[in-house]
Amino acid sequence: MLEAVKVALDPTPRQERLLESHAGAARFAYNAGLAHVKDMLERGDKPEWSYYALRRWWNQAKNTLAVDETTGETWWPENSKEAYNSGLESLADALKNFSKSRKGQRKGRRMGFPRFKSKDKAVPGFAYTTGSFGLIARDPHALRLPKIGRVHCMENVSKRVDGAKALRMSVSKRGGRWQASLTVERADLPIPSPPKGGSVGIDLGVKELATLSDGTVIHNPHALKSNLGRLKQAQRNLSRKQKGSNRRRKSRAQVARLCARVANLRSDALNKTTAMLAHTYADISIEDLNVAGMVGNHRLAQSVQDASFYEFRRQLTYKAARTGARLHVIDRWYPSSKTCSNCGMVKTKLSLSERVYHCEECGLAIDRDVNAAINIQVAGSAPETLNARGGSGRRANASRRATRHPAKREPSGGESRVRLGAGLGNEAMQMTSL
Repeated sequence: MLEAVKVALDPTPRQERLLESHAGAARFAYNAGLAHVKDMLERGDKPEWSYYALRRWWNQAKNTLAVDETTGETWWPENSKEAYNSGLESLADALKNFSKSRKGQRKGRRMGFPRFKSKDKAVPGFAYTTGSFGLIARDPHALRLPKIGRVHCMENVSKRVDGAKALRMSVSKRGGRWQASLTVERADLPIPSPPKGGSVGIDLGVKELATLSDGTVIHNPHALKSNLGRLKQAQRNLSRKQKGSNRRRKSRAQVARLCARVANLRSDALNKTTAMLAHTYADISIEDLNVAGMVGNHRLAQSVQDASFYEFRRQLTYKAARTGARLHVIDRWYPSSKTCSNCGMVKTKLSLSERVYHCEECGLAIDRDVNAAINIQVAGSAPETLNARGGSGRRANASRRATRHPAKREPSGGESRVRLGAGLGNEAMQMTSL
């Protein structure tokens, strides 16, 4: 099992200069390799842009590329070879993503051809994969970085790693602070017993981050909205500074700190919420939200992205697998908000301004989000069924009530069938005993 352990570094001024030098070396190798690939394409040669091909080219050309123009001395030995290799690795990954995207073999948005990295815009960073990097014996608050030395950490990194094997260490600078992320390999843990909190349905929203079926409301910190005024003022001050001046450099650092604060506030809220849910409830049901479609509404796009629905589900998936909780993902087309949690009637329309759900059949008046969370809980706890034609198992009949069974149709092959209702969201991550 692989796990990431991220810690903040506390380097000395000398070490900070060395970190900047290593990040610059990675950027230099990236740009040099990209120029080499473009030169091959312009000459009509078959490009060799795999990671190992780029490393072979760099080892042959580094004595002529990494040379001081004034003294004529080679400067690449001043930094660890891992810094150059990490830059070439980033370039190889970018070229591979571009090639797969062009051939239709990669999901997501279409990737363009890689561009050169700028010192002002690129995030400083490099990585170690080989060598004597990582923890230091009998020194739990420090990490060893080759060519840089012992770097103090802001917390007990040895306790967090807890004896696991470090495979990789990525070092980057974000928000004016250097941080290290260690990829560690742990032994598979025994199958945990699920929590004893029963089942719960979760309705994610913009106004409130999450509403549970038991009535619990988890407030949304609105990380971006609460800091948007200060961020706008800082960016306005930055635009007025002369490029290349010290005042512009300080203004950029202020903007970076504010952006880091927004990200930290959002991450803190999501981590605490998902950890509480995974350690409390045995069965968790959540909707498969169409976030890309929700962002298409420009009036809600900023609020939807600020809530980070995808990150909420991603964290809940692996944390539920760790605690033994079962995560059920409800189909995105299930009308959880329009369905009455008491009688099952489905409304034709329900505007966003209606915050209280009023049922015309049974007279139920309930908070809109709590009603949706109850429906999600019921759908997640219901047994899974298969429709031969992929029809919805909760269609509305003539009386506008939700039917419990799909229409009868001829059976088809198992490969073309789709699952109705809830599926295990973390079924691929569930650990099995041998």
